Amino acid sequence: MFDRLVSYLDSVRARDPSPRSRWEILIYPGVIALGLHRVAHWLYEAELFFFARVVNHFSRFLTAIDIHPGAIIGRNFFIDHGFTVIGETAEIGDNVTIYQCVTLGGTNPTNGKGGKRHPTLMDGVIVGSGAQVIGPITVGERARIGANAVVTDEVPEGATMIGLKARSTLVPAEDWIREFIPYGTPCDEPCEPAPTERVQLLEQQIAALTRQVEAMSKALPADQRAEGGEADLFAERKSGAER
Repeated sequence: MFDRLVSYLDSVRARDPSPRSRWEILIYPGVIALGLHRVAHWLYEAELFFFARVVNHFSRFLTAIDIHPGAIIGRNFFIDHGFTVIGETAEIGDNVTIYQCVTLGGTNPTNGKGGKRHPTLMDGVIVGSGAQVIGPITVGERARIGANAVVTDEVPEGATMIGLKARSTLVPAEDWIREFIPYGTPCDEPCEPAPTERVQLLEQQIAALTRQVEAMSKALPADQRAEGGEADLFAERKSGAER
């Protein structure tokens, strides 16, 4: 048991460079919340629901993290900072990282449908701060949910999801999948190719227009070029087009 605790603390330290020792990690809100959830989940499985809720509410008061006792959580789960909500039927795999203000939410409970209502996060998932993952969907292994994304559809393995409603960045997985990306969002390069392609297209159009202006300028007599003939030529062409 001691070895498992040390292994867990080391896994947290690998994802968070700020602590100077394992003792410091032990007082992290996310670590305390996970430890209390283990107790609450054991009570929940024993059908001691009231006592499980007591532990749950004490944990929420202490850490500002609300993990329903029914949630199933794997090894090396790390909540970096607090204000996170994890629903009853949520399932979380191994080595998952969640940042602050994340919700693993459920479908509308007033529709009378029970069963699986909350998402499943597979191994190695990273959920950025402020993200909302809603409904009984599956987030594939090593997927990244960017900050403030709202995810309501299945997420493929290795995908990076951004935006509202969240969409994949369409970056090839082999280019971006690393052991760990803070906040689930690659920041050292553009994470979406479309804006880059658009900028390149605009630069090509500007270059073509520049060549046209230079060609028209060379076609004018020298005196007109000196007197601003380019502007007159554009004015004449514009008035002709209007006619």
